[in-house]
Amino acid sequence: MQITLSFATTADGYLDDNSPRRLMISTPEDWEAVLRLRASHDAILAGAETLRRDDPALLLRDAAARELRRARGMRPDLTKVTLTHSGRLSPSMRFFTEGDADRYVFSEKELPELKGVAEVISSDGSITASAIVTELEKRGVERLLVEGGASVLRMFLAEGMADTVRRAVNPQLTLGPERGGAQFRFEVPEGAVCRRENLGGMEVATCTLRPDTRDEDLRYLTQAVAEGLRCVPSRTSYCVGAVVALPDGRSFTGYTHETSPTHHAEQEAIRKALDAGAELRGAAIYSSMEPCSQRKSEPESCTQLILRHGFARVVFALYEPDRFVRCRGAQTLREAGVDVRVYPELAEGVRRANAHLGR
Repeated sequence: MQITLSFATTADGYLDDNSPRRLMISTPEDWEAVLRLRASHDAILAGAETLRRDDPALLLRDAAARELRRARGMRPDLTKVTLTHSGRLSPSMRFFTEGDADRYVFSEKELPELKGVAEVISSDGSITASAIVTELEKRGVERLLVEGGASVLRMFLAEGMADTVRRAVNPQLTLGPERGGAQFRFEVPEGAVCRRENLGGMEVATCTLRPDTRDEDLRYLTQAVAEGLRCVPSRTSYCVGAVVALPDGRSFTGYTHETSPTHHAEQEAIRKALDAGAELRGAAIYSSMEPCSQRKSEPESCTQLILRHGFARVVFALYEPDRFVRCRGAQTLREAGVDVRVYPELAEGVRRANAHLGR
């Protein structure tokens, strides 16, 4: 998933003031740019405190973008997402009542009052950015725009769950602690590349935190999907292919049960790399299906294996279906700081390799 954080602040770093009215920080030119940015995403996320304070509708205003979504068989408005710890959300909020969109609420408790107006995704513990991204990906979201508030932005940054940050500062507006509400300061990480522009007086910086690896990912992942087709079908396991890609350019392939009736594809590729004397820390592994998080045939899951060897990136095409177990490989890897990427456009080849399980 591509994740963009977008926010506007005053010159002294406030996202809003402490009055009950919404404070408009952006200039008209900047606001138009924000609306265009929304149109380039599948879903938009704002925290429950923002909903209670500003009551935003979070609609997609661009008529052409709405029509394009309809033509693709999608609902015309962006998927709306929020998260709540307290559960204090009224179904009368504009988030729920306006627009034609799918709506998801991440909550630490059941919210029966929202039945029929949103899908509530309850967590067993605290809500994390890793869990939000994983669950949204499973529901088809590929590009997420996070608009706040401050605690939500901090959570995504702290977990390393942001590809791009768009910060707009109004240098003409200062509140001070006596008038300021939530404050948020973004420190550009070392190595990040920022593009700067002025929009009607707003000083806008768009910073890339993680490089675009799409072309490389699709090349190796296509190879992993092809490896999965070499697997001999089994009624008790998925046919999966994997590729280990090293920083020095070498790569190693594997597929389920290639050399052992209990080996998964990731094990096969990792074994070949280790036999060649490879250092795996910081490497990438491409698997046609989400790495398993629990198994019966061997004591260590592929997720544990990947973490033990210190892989920096994991890329796959299809989330593991809930056929044998409920897999949480992607979320576990993300929670451990691994960069996880999913490309569902290659999932059909994985389904074809596992068509025997559908009969």
